[in-house]
Amino acid sequence: MEIKVLGTGCTGCRTLYETVTQAIAELGISAAIVKEEDITEILSYGVMTLPGLVVDGRVVSAGRKLSLAEVKELLNR
Repeated sequence: MEIKVLGTGCTGCRTLYETVTQAIAELGISAAIVKEEDITEILSYGVMTLPGLVVDGRVVSAGRKLSLAEVKELLNR
């Protein structure tokens, strides 16, 4: 599984990255986490509000600060 946290380094983006890291650890899944900060790459996903979350190439969230429970739910789909 590949997970990308889309963001330019704002507080919300850093928080989402930490939440995703915690969710992966608690779920015990194998995943590569990438912090994507290149605005051109972020826009290529069609994301206009940050932070964004991409799982296996599919945007699953944009513009929301997700809770740990929400991240776990998205990763279990």
